[in-house]
Amino acid sequence: MAQEGAEEAAEIVVVPANEASWEDLRAVFGEAGVPAWCQCQWFKFPRREMDALDRSARQDHLREQTACGDPDAPSTSGLVAFLDGVPAGWCAVEPRTAYPRLRTSRLVWSGRSEDPDDAAVWAVTCFVTRKGYRQRGIGTALARAAAGFARDRGAAAVEGYPLLPRLPGAGRNSSGDLFVGSVGMFESAGFREVSRPTGRRAVMRLEW
Repeated sequence: MAQEGAEEAAEIVVVPANEASWEDLRAVFGEAGVPAWCQCQWFKFPRREMDALDRSARQDHLREQTACGDPDAPSTSGLVAFLDGVPAGWCAVEPRTAYPRLRTSRLVWSGRSEDPDDAAVWAVTCFVTRKGYRQRGIGTALARAAAGFARDRGAAAVEGYPLLPRLPGAGRNSSGDLFVGSVGMFESAGFREVSRPTGRRAVMRLEW
């Protein structure tokens, strides 16, 4: 019971990535697994260009995009979550136009006739929770903070493309699958479902 109480008392603080250090972000991404390989570049480049980048180049792009360690940077491409002062999570949030792969995604545009060049619509594309810190509310805190981050920077709407819960008996979604977030995380931040392009994915949106 003491451990449960300690977890309930844990404080999650979310800051723009440029207010965190590069070492903080590297701790979240780690040295192995999909986050370390991708460096949150999957949606930033068409597949051929992505495949041509090695890990070092992807890391360089992430560092430039986040402006980590530069609180005076005019903009940043994501948020870093701290749990009791320890870097524990990341999410990517920018204008939807910043993600070239979204522009050609059938999942994003299925059943919609929206202008893909509308920079007033932002997107939350990716979540990383550091190993050892999962199931602690990090993703939910990041989803809520991402909505406020986008709104404060002039977004008219923000959307995400999370996984739906698996059907009974089908098991749980793996941590690797959940890089796009879960429906529950977005619902907790006030997003509502606007389309369901596949049996496993929804488009969730929040407008002001």
